Amino acid sequence: MKQRLGKLRDYLLHDLIERDTAVRLALLSALAGEHLLLIGEPGTAKSILARRLHLVFREGDYFERLLTRFTVPEELFGPLSIKALENDRYERLTKCYLPGANIAFIDEVFKANSVILNALLTILNEREFDNGDQRIKLPLIAVIGASNELPDNPELDALYDRFLCRYKVSPVSEKAFPQLLALSDSAQRPVPENERLSMQEVRQIQQQAQSVTLPQDVMLLLQTLRLYLQQKSLYISDRRWRKIIKLMQVSAVTNERTSISIWDCWLLQHCLWDEPGHRKLISEWYQSHMGIGSGFNHERLEKLVHTWETTLQKEASSTTQSRNAAGEPLYEDSDGRPTTLKDKSKVATRDGEPLYLAPPDEDDRSNKGTGYTRDELLVSFFDDIYQQCHINGKWKHINAYINKSANRLSHHHQNTPIMEAARYAEVFINARSRETQAIFDDINLLKGKLQQQQLSLEQTIAEHLWIPAAFSEKAARSLSRAIEAASSLSNRMELVTAGYSKLQRE
Repeated sequence: MKQRLGKLRDYLLHDLIERDTAVRLALLSALAGEHLLLIGEPGTAKSILARRLHLVFREGDYFERLLTRFTVPEELFGPLSIKALENDRYERLTKCYLPGANIAFIDEVFKANSVILNALLTILNEREFDNGDQRIKLPLIAVIGASNELPDNPELDALYDRFLCRYKVSPVSEKAFPQLLALSDSAQRPVPENERLSMQEVRQIQQQAQSVTLPQDVMLLLQTLRLYLQQKSLYISDRRWRKIIKLMQVSAVTNERTSISIWDCWLLQHCLWDEPGHRKLISEWYQSHMGIGSGFNHERLEKLVHTWETTLQKEASSTTQSRNAAGEPLYEDSDGRPTTLKDKSKVATRDGEPLYLAPPDEDDRSNKGTGYTRDELLVSFFDDIYQQCHINGKWKHINAYINKSANRLSHHHQNTPIMEAARYAEVFINARSRETQAIFDDINLLKGKLQQQQLSLEQTIAEHLWIPAAFSEKAARSLSRAIEAASSLSNRMELVTAGYSKLQRE
């Protein structure tokens, strides 16, 4: 089946210049039962792509219509049946109209008026159409919608959301312009009947896709992307996320895999944007996170390594107070000598003469820290004859006053603790070394997986049905950056491990 799908994809691509991505999205969307919206100016091969897509399938009709604000329901859903009206039934003749088609192209789809819009919503989502008093099932596989511009009316948001895949079609580039001019007008080569797909085969692909698993690495990438989009104020509905998973499951099963791969996530950029500018934002995010497919989550590992670096720095710079042989903490006194005393008081002197405090009733007993000599104290606070001062209701002689230690001016010195590098138990250092070594080994293991992913990249992209070959160059650059980041983290973690081995031991 994969080989057949590759041939059908190449058939669609024939002579369509720079429409590789649009073609792949169109075929994959149809296989998944989803719809594609093409945004672009007229004359960019949007309708040609839809007509070719119809020829990929064996059975079913093709329907194409350009909507205007004057379009009436009969143009899309068929005229009323006169015979049914004669029998009091309101029915439309849907053959050769949208309800009878398997592939449809609706140009200027956002020009739909309210009557057409309500019917389109049911057709696109449920594949059902209310024809008179009956709701009928439709053979519709997919609709390709086209518009020159994005909808600007909130009433059209529901219709816009029905198109899972969106792609902006640009005119052919200057580089490819000569190739466009040289194209032949020869008829499109037909698709061999045995290569075309039956409806049974399409249903079989969709049934097989239901058993495709969602691995943990892809789950992690999607969770991280959802958080990123929320931070960018880009709302994605739960229904759209579910449909995206279905699309990637079909991508996986058509590439003959039983689980979604990180490469299937390339499709995300074409499913999550509301404005074309968002696509580049999502694409760049995806390219920078492809390493998650190897288990390499740079943001998570960066935080982990930084945490260990900070922890090592804290523990290596940690200090503890030195102790003597008796286990007593040591301090440094004012003379720079070690002591076990936490602090020390020293009687203040001036020119070898002790200094004293003023009597207790003075506001500043220390005389701004300079104190008083005996003579200064006598002149300032004691009488000349009896050399006494009235203190606390009693007369006190100056000799008795200065003999009391509490009245002496002292300088109090807080001794500085003597600190040394903290010492750690051997079992603590060994445990830290084992933990950091394990992270170092894990990072190197992930680095090896990234390198293997890089080696097989070109072949992987070439064999993938839905990723253009040009993407391999961008993917290679992104993987190279991831490998460089892994090497940097590995080197930093190696330094952390070495740092723990150098800690002071008890």
